[in-house]
Amino acid sequence: MRLSPVSFGAGLALLLTGCTSTPVVLAPVGPSPAAIGRAGSKGQLVVYSAWQGRTEGNNPVWHQHSDYVLYDPQGRRLRYVDNTVGNYERTPRVVTLPAGKYFVKAQAEDYLGVKVPVVIEPGRTTRVHLDGDWKPPVATPTTELVSVPAGYPVGWRAPAS
Repeated sequence: MRLSPVSFGAGLALLLTGCTSTPVVLAPVGPSPAAIGRAGSKGQLVVYSAWQGRTEGNNPVWHQHSDYVLYDPQGRRLRYVDNTVGNYERTPRVVTLPAGKYFVKAQAEDYLGVKVPVVIEPGRTTRVHLDGDWKPPVATPTTELVSVPAGYPVGWRAPAS
């Protein structure tokens, strides 16, 4: 059986649209309520995005946090974040930002994409844990946490403003 170019193109389009998905939107994440702030007008953001296997030459595969995109509150793309600090380093990149509200679009464990509103406070660090590895302190009320639909926590709930 021979496929016509139109049939092939239609099938490919269906396949590709089936692979795309709307990102899961989470509640706003802010800095830990227990963290002590530093002086300054800027804050920091650390995103522990899903692990991604990387290879180079004949070296064994190593894992690093996947890259993500940072947006302003109006949805304008601010920057693409290469979420590594070194070639083989597992630590995610620390991004310094003016205090305010932003959105992160990233990969999370068990999700192709999530959209996380983040609040950056002066002198404090907001951490978003999308790799499924974070364990908040024991007996932390779930009302203080933001979790993905799969149930694992990704960060501290930002105070309502």
